[in-house]
Parts: sequence; structure tokens; C-alpha cells
Amino acid sequence: MKLKITIDNRVYEVEVEASEPEPQAVSAVSLSPVAAAPPPPAPAAASENAGLSPVAGVVVKVLVGPGDTVTAGQTLIILEAMKMQTEITAQRAGTVAKVLVTAGNAVQGGQPLYEME
Repeated sequence: MKLKITIDNRVYEVEVEASEPEPQAVSAVSLSPVAAAPPPPAPAAASENAGLSPVAGVVVKVLVGPGDTVTAGQTLIILEAMKMQTEITAQRAGTVAKVLVTAGNAVQGGQPLYEME
């Protein structure tokens, strides 16, 4: 019987066979690496006016909406990653053009969260 197992993000194909004295025991006969699954696709290219997520996580709160005027350093969105909250702040003063996420959304590192005008 052939099985695939993953150890440290490497996929191995394992061939096993039942031993004679104990039918439920199995032993590995061969171990050979096979191609790992391709990495997830990169997030779409963001405009220079987009605020990007620094980490993968879940959006906890969105504190602004389209049309809101913000100051540099103002908290716009709060993310939670590994039970820690990260405040996403405006890189510059301006007006929020779009908010691309809502509370509860899962996001990837580098994903656009909002756009400024």
C-alpha cells in the first residue's frame, strides 16, 4: 500500500506492507521525496495608495469607511494574528477611498486592506 506523508512541508511517498505475525502492524519499505504542493498564489498587485496587511490574520475591527479623512498614524483597521492584535495605521494623511475588508475576513500578509485617495 502506498501513502503520502508530509514532514516539515516536504511530501514523501511511503510504501508499507503488513508484517506476517501481527496483521495490524506496518513497516516502512521505502521513503522517497515527491514534489511538494505549489505555494499559494501571491496577492494581486496593490496600487501605491493601498494599505497592505503586514501579517496573515483575521480582521477584528474596521474603524474607518470610504470618505473618512484620516491623519498619518491613525488606526484604521485592527487585525488578530496568533492571539495578538495588530493596529493597521494610515501611512499618510488623506481620505479613505475604499475599505477592502470587513470584520471577520481572513487576510494574507501583503494583501491590500484599504485604498487612499
